[in-house]
Amino acid sequence: MKKATTITTSAAAEIQRRGPVTPVDANARPAAGIPAQPTPRDAGPRDVKAGAGPVGPGERGTIRLRDAGPDDPPRYAPDWLELREGPDAAARAVELLDPLRIRLANLPGKAGGHVIHDLGCGTGSMGRWLAPRLDGAQHWVLHDRDPYLLHFAAVASPRAAADGSRVTVETRRGDVARLTSDALVGASLVTASALLDVLTREEVDALAAACAGAGCPALLTLSVAGRVELSAADPLDGDIADAFNAHQRRAGLLGPDAVTAACEAFDQRGATVHVHPSTWRLGPVEAPLTAEWLRGWVAAAVEERPAMRSRAEKYLAERLEACAAGELRVEVHHSDLLALARPTDGPTS
Repeated sequence: MKKATTITTSAAAEIQRRGPVTPVDANARPAAGIPAQPTPRDAGPRDVKAGAGPVGPGERGTIRLRDAGPDDPPRYAPDWLELREGPDAAARAVELLDPLRIRLANLPGKAGGHVIHDLGCGTGSMGRWLAPRLDGAQHWVLHDRDPYLLHFAAVASPRAAADGSRVTVETRRGDVARLTSDALVGASLVTASALLDVLTREEVDALAAACAGAGCPALLTLSVAGRVELSAADPLDGDIADAFNAHQRRAGLLGPDAVTAACEAFDQRGATVHVHPSTWRLGPVEAPLTAEWLRGWVAAAVEERPAMRSRAEKYLAERLEACAAGELRVEVHHSDLLALARPTDGPTS
């Protein structure tokens, strides 16, 4: 069957969602405002939230597609992952689940059920969201380089699928830089959350090639899309957003261009690709997350364009005040992508 690419919304027309300013050591973060520039002895910038986007040129997050140094710390702080789990779950595109279910239902039966690889699993939020929405027995393979997060993900993983079938898990610690189709032999699905935008084009190509070689679909959620909307509008909103997007693209990272690049990479390998928006809609209930995201959003912009610092400090203080008063609403746009690779043992759906 001829390959097809279906994009239900333009990847370029969406937004980011990353954020805040807290380092892994929470004691190093001021209560509010933009921290001063790091001293030379600092390992890296202290003002970009761990796990909320690239910390600096070449930084990756807990999942690294390049070798990390022995002293390189994990970049996703559990408190940040906990804050965002609810809004992530509400934002993910359920519209992509039906075509995924159809593909999984048409796969040859396996004794242990579907085998699902979760790349950069963090605390396991993707599994907690997806496993109870799929029928049939499932075995989740959780990949991360942080042993603490892997332990938490395994302990807190769901135990039953949508139809009551058993869900089991295993953990694999380490870098997925060498992820190949061989590593995915027997995989029914590859998943990841907040991953694509911290990859380079070459790394996205490698991921697409591995999935295509294994003939397994990929559900890749919550990639930043380059646009944020805040109420009420401020003249500095656009400048902050532009600087943040530039920061996301540092050192060859794709940032808001990631979904477009992934569509191209999977399409070139014969996959059917669906993209759907997955927007964070943050109001008074999500104020703690909004405040952390704001700090990191502004801090990354200032790191990219230091001349903005004085204006950005005032802007951030006013936005945080409105957030604390329950008056701020934010939409942070992302995209979810489902790539249905051609099965290796039959025609594509």
